[in-house]
Amino acid sequence: MVGTENNPTIAIIGGTGAEGRGLGFLWAQAGYSIILGSRSVSKAIARASDLNARIDEGKPSLRGMDNLAAVQSCEVSILTVPYQAHKSTLLELRDGLQGKILVDVTVPLIPPEVDRVQLPVGLAASLEAQEILGSGVRVVAAFQNVSAEHMNVDGSVIDCDVLVCGDDSGARSEVIRLVQAIGMSGLHAGPLANAVAIESLTPVLIGMNKRYGVKNAGIRVTGIPRSDE
Repeated sequence: MVGTENNPTIAIIGGTGAEGRGLGFLWAQAGYSIILGSRSVSKAIARASDLNARIDEGKPSLRGMDNLAAVQSCEVSILTVPYQAHKSTLLELRDGLQGKILVDVTVPLIPPEVDRVQLPVGLAASLEAQEILGSGVRVVAAFQNVSAEHMNVDGSVIDCDVLVCGDDSGARSEVIRLVQAIGMSGLHAGPLANAVAIESLTPVLIGMNKRYGVKNAGIRVTGIPRSDE
């Protein structure tokens, strides 16, 4: 199924994990056609079925597919895999992603010190993704600083800003539209090189979660007018 002009079909790679499931549910509720991708088709189908049971009547149903079939069937892909699987997943999907937008949510966390900034060789996961995929894919970095805890609670108000980086301004604007569709505030945060700073905020937030005994620390940028304010 191909998405409409207004609502592209979205494939979520790593869609059976907490962040992928949460984003998939929110976009389906907002009227988008969603594909959950996984290395295990049966797992993807099962997770899609679980989420469909929660989707309001009349909303598009989620579907489960293997990762390659998912990216071949969409206009926009969301990558939510652990950093350890980042490179291998992109290499497997490189051909299927050509001509599309890839939103890279990956953060280069290296256990066990996940509350410490550890820059990868390519400085940011999204920069490494652009290098692997080439200019035929418009890579955008987003959602790194939004806890999956927010996304998996029905009716939850997500009071977080989403900083959106990318070298293609049109792709950034499209991703900001997707952010706004699920009730969050998306902000243009410049070129993809700036993802180094944004990805590095995530281990800082993880450390703050531990320090203050919470699970959903996020960020909010002050001084910028919002459409809902």
